[in-house]
Amino acid sequence: MKLLAVTTTTATQDEALRIARHLVEQGLAACVQLEPIDSVYRWDGVLQQGPEVRLVAKTTETRYPAVEAAIRALHPYELPDIHAVVLDRVFEPYAQWVAQAVDPQAPDPTQHPG
Repeated sequence: MKLLAVTTTTATQDEALRIARHLVEQGLAACVQLEPIDSVYRWDGVLQQGPEVRLVAKTTETRYPAVEAAIRALHPYELPDIHAVVLDRVFEPYAQWVAQAVDPQAPDPTQHPG
């Protein structure tokens, strides 16, 4: 099982919260972290600068297509930044928690055998 950190940005905290809550409520991400950032980019040939909110969703590789589809459906941007980074080294109990949160068939890390 590979864990991913899926990242996107939105213009407002409300937009970010709407996407984050949807991802967690639908079992697509175990958690989503939000942080305010400043972005500088070129759009339609014009240099842009402004505040955004970065979302980082923790999920598994198998859930990525559904996470991307949900972000695309909810995102107000014409061309949202959606990218994922494989998390190579993860504290195993946390990895198991993420897996169980997005796949109820995964072993529950809070249950100890015997």
